[in-house]
Amino acid sequence: MIRLLIVEDQALVLGALAALMEIESDISVVGQACDGVEGLRLATETQPDVVVTDVEMPRMTGLELAKALRELGPKPRVIILTTFGRAGYLRRALEAGAAGYLLKDSPADELAEAVRRVHNGGRAIDPELATEAWSEPDPLTDRERQVLRLAGDGKPTAAIAEELHLSEGTVRNYLSESITKLDAANRVDAARIARNKGFL
Repeated sequence: MIRLLIVEDQALVLGALAALMEIESDISVVGQACDGVEGLRLATETQPDVVVTDVEMPRMTGLELAKALRELGPKPRVIILTTFGRAGYLRRALEAGAAGYLLKDSPADELAEAVRRVHNGGRAIDPELATEAWSEPDPLTDRERQVLRLAGDGKPTAAIAEELHLSEGTVRNYLSESITKLDAANRVDAARIARNKGFL
């Protein structure tokens, strides 16, 4: 029996996924969480074989959760299930240690098959998206990504500096680097470009 933990911030989707997976005779849903922090706690408690998680969630994203789960022992295998069919997200998911990346509009039996494949040590990734993922590398560093994400949310330089414990000059430097790397007009344009490409 494959022990499955599902992490999804939309209650309706979470319930539907759990119900669909419970239909499978070889899969048992051992936990459901509505964000990454709760998902990490439940993973420690329930010791799942596989974790299916959304990307964008409050408190801790699916990518941050995948990184945190890598440090657990024994490590559960992670499948990212998302609406974002963007190469940048896939690349970051793989770098975070995910073994699967599926879109939410995939058929239910495809998810169940992905859970089985990943549990058996394989990968479950859309081949078209996988090819695209390596065609355009992510130019941003982790720190540039943090700063740009906050700038894209409309936060001023001083607020970003305070939140990340940096000087305002350092924040401006990170923003300038990001704008240059993304060939953007300004910080808002840079955040938009980065989001569209899945870099944020």
